[in-house]
Amino acid sequence: MGPTASGKSTLGVALARRLGGEVVSCDSTAVYRGLDIGTDKLPGDRRRGVPHHLVDVVEPTERYSAARYAQAAAAAVRDITRRGRLPIVVGGSGLYYRALTRGLFPGPGRDDALRARLTRVARRRGPDCLRRALARVDPASAERIQPRDEKRLIRALEVFRLTGRPLTEHFARTRSPLADYEVSGFAIRLPPADTARRVAARVDAQFAAGLLDEVRTALAAGLPEDAHSLGGLVYRQVVEHLRGERDEPATREEIVRQNLRYARRQLIWFRKEPNLRWIRVPGEHPSALPAVLGSLFDMEPTDVDVEPR
Repeated sequence: MGPTASGKSTLGVALARRLGGEVVSCDSTAVYRGLDIGTDKLPGDRRRGVPHHLVDVVEPTERYSAARYAQAAAAAVRDITRRGRLPIVVGGSGLYYRALTRGLFPGPGRDDALRARLTRVARRRGPDCLRRALARVDPASAERIQPRDEKRLIRALEVFRLTGRPLTEHFARTRSPLADYEVSGFAIRLPPADTARRVAARVDAQFAAGLLDEVRTALAAGLPEDAHSLGGLVYRQVVEHLRGERDEPATREEIVRQNLRYARRQLIWFRKEPNLRWIRVPGEHPSALPAVLGSLFDMEPTDVDVEPR
C-alpha cells in the first residue's frame, strides 16, 4: 500500500516477477474502463508481463463500492492461489484494503430520503454539524472520518438511524473474506517534500499525456459530468476546468493541492491498519525490493527503514 505517487505499482510488479505472482489492484478508480490517464493505470509495457486484476472491470457510468470490490478481489486472490501463483495486492485505497483484509459489513441499503435530509442539514449548517451528531452516537467513527468528508459522515449516520447500532459496532462484527489467508502488509511512506515533488511531476505528466482530451472524449461519448467515476481526484477538477471554473494553470495547482491532501489522509488511514510494515524509500528505488523480500521471509514485525545512499 502507499499514498499517491509513491511508486507502489512499480514495486508490486517487481515483487510479482520475483515471486511468481499476479497483481490485484486495490484502487477505487482503476476499476473504470476508459479512464486511464487520470487514474494512473500502469501501461502494458510497464506491467512487464505480470497479469493485473480488478483493472478496467466496470463502465464509468456505474457506481462501485468497497463491498463489491472485496468480493471480486477475494475471488481473484483465490483464483490466483489455485493456479499456484502468489496474489500481490497493490494500491492506495485504504477502505478497499480494509474491506478485503479485515472485512466490511454489507450494511443497510441506501435510504435516499434520509440522505437528502442529512444533505440539506449539511448545506444549511455545514458538515461539522454532521460530525457533531455522529460523535454523540458513534464517537469512534466521528474521530476516524475526516471532518469535511460529507459522504462518509452521512453514511455513518444513515447506518445508525436504520439499524440502531453505530458503524463501529458493525465493523467489529465483520469477518474478512480472506480470513483463512495470512496477509503480509507493507506501506510506503516518504518525506512530505518528496511526495510534493513526485505529485507535481505526475500531474505535469498527466496533462502532457492528454488528460484533458481523455475527459473531453468521455463526456462527448455521453458520460455525465456528475458520474461517480468523474467525482474523484483529478477528474473532478478537470471537469470544473472544462466548465470554465478555472484556467489550466490553476487547475493543475488545484489537482496537486488536492492530491497532497489525499496523500496525508492515506497515511493517516494506513497508520491505523494493524501489522503494516513501513518502507521509507520510493517503490522504484533499488533498495525497496530486497528490503521487502528480506522482511517478508524473516517475517519480523518491524519497519523496513532503508534510506537511499
